Amino acid sequence: MAQSSWSEYRPGQRFPGVIGRTTEESSPAWPQPVRAVAGAPNVLFIVFDDTGFGQFGCYGSPIETPNLDALAAGGLLYSNMHTTSLCSPSRSCIITGRNHHANGMAAITELATGYPGYDGQIPFENGFLSEMLLQHGYNTYMVGKWHLTQSEQESAAGPYDRWPLGRGFERFYGFLGGDTSQWYPDLVYDNHQV
Repeated sequence: MAQSSWSEYRPGQRFPGVIGRTTEESSPAWPQPVRAVAGAPNVLFIVFDDTGFGQFGCYGSPIETPNLDALAAGGLLYSNMHTTSLCSPSRSCIITGRNHHANGMAAITELATGYPGYDGQIPFENGFLSEMLLQHGYNTYMVGKWHLTQSEQESAAGPYDRWPLGRGFERFYGFLGGDTSQWYPDLVYDNHQV
């Protein structure tokens, strides 16, 4: 007798469907897609360049930041964050959990020198949080400033393996370099220039 409900199975397990002589005698089964586990939390990283704790109301700043304060009220507040004092290296540490020298990002990508720790190319074995989340069924999206690819690799010719979509993000909208015009920005949508 053929199965009537939607059937899934884990890849590598035996096919649980029925293959009969006709479609009426058969029931399909589908490889189970990777999904985040039930109740898995949403993960949101907000990275601000050129700011410190003193700029946010939740840390006592006189500047009103009600939306950031609301986010902080429902989550974790950092009180011992260390940065590298530069944007690309700090961003590489946040997204990999590794030291900026281990990421080849001892300086911003435009100052890469070709020496160990200073080549401006994060090794692929230094996994990005986005790559890890993607493997666990999360959807990943990056918006804003990337600044983790050397300038000579940011053109339409690529290579694209060090762009956001090459490092675990399913979608990207922003700019690849360290800065851009606020009136005529060099925007990228996924893997192509806008």
